[in-house]
Amino acid sequence: MSEQDDSEKTEEPTHRKLEEAQKKGDVVNSQEVSTWFVMLGAAIAIALMGTSTVSSLSDTLEIFLAQPEAIPMDPDHLRKIWLDIGGAAFGVLLPPLAILILAALLGNIIQHAPVFTAERMKPKLSKISPKEGLKRLFGAKSLMNLAKGIVKLSVVGVVATLIIWPERDRLVLMMTWEIAQLLPLVRELALKMFAGVIAVMTVVAALDYLFERLQWMKKQRMTVQEVKDEYKQMEGDPTVKAKLRQIRVERGRKRMMAAVPTSTVIITNPTHYAVALKYEQGMGAPVCVAKGVDAVAFRIREMGIEHDVPIVENPPLARALHATVEIDQEINPEHYKAVAEVIGYVMRLKAKMTGGRGRK
Repeated sequence: MSEQDDSEKTEEPTHRKLEEAQKKGDVVNSQEVSTWFVMLGAAIAIALMGTSTVSSLSDTLEIFLAQPEAIPMDPDHLRKIWLDIGGAAFGVLLPPLAILILAALLGNIIQHAPVFTAERMKPKLSKISPKEGLKRLFGAKSLMNLAKGIVKLSVVGVVATLIIWPERDRLVLMMTWEIAQLLPLVRELALKMFAGVIAVMTVVAALDYLFERLQWMKKQRMTVQEVKDEYKQMEGDPTVKAKLRQIRVERGRKRMMAAVPTSTVIITNPTHYAVALKYEQGMGAPVCVAKGVDAVAFRIREMGIEHDVPIVENPPLARALHATVEIDQEINPEHYKAVAEVIGYVMRLKAKMTGGRGRK
């Protein structure tokens, strides 16, 4: 039944569907991206552990490694030694731990916004279903995880070999070194290994995130019926209604502005109102192609100037037309005479200007 449902999910998820999934804690989460950030944090922490830090740590541990027989065994001395070691270790390890915690948080935050939900804690029958368990065990995700594990082990092995093998002679001599000499070498080798592993894991993490993203989007797909049902629900939402109304108004305004260059005349207030009328031979009456107040009126006048549309100031007529005529409608009969005079004036002016240019 679930396979049939999956085959019917042919539609891309809507924005609302994705938001609901995220609220339930169902988000894109690549473990490899998180691991990459933790590894980067570890490398930074090791790099920031300078010579003085390493020396301080080596001095603290020297009594245990170099002269363990010299350690006093009475309780007072042991307590003091452990307190000294604990304080030194805390001071040395606190910054690296803080960096690792920050890196782990960034590894998740960069993939998705923080999600706080108890949805995943709810009991689900699918979690104890043998069929679902087999699907998880032998599914594409499990195979991908197996492949990633093999790749990671191979990468770490190859990088470790390439870095440690040239140092084999020094590693043999390390058994005879003092701790002050040993720790800097360990730090150097660790940084080299982290650099090599991080370089390769960058590719692995990027591919894994892409895979997880595609799988997540596939999981969120919807059936045609689900899309229809969601659209019906959204139609009843006041917020959505307001948004759709705003979109319709904006689209209507764009169409209106696009018609301004085709108008015959623009009648203005002169600043607060503007009505663009179109009249051609054969039309029953002039038609309003655009109208507006304040900012919209200003834009209508601007477009009229840009496209050489005559602009006539007639405040009473502009206000009357704006109040009585709608877009793409003919003007009312009571305004025929006043508008005819304006259009006649514009026509005569155009004819005069055309005639003047012809004589020149």
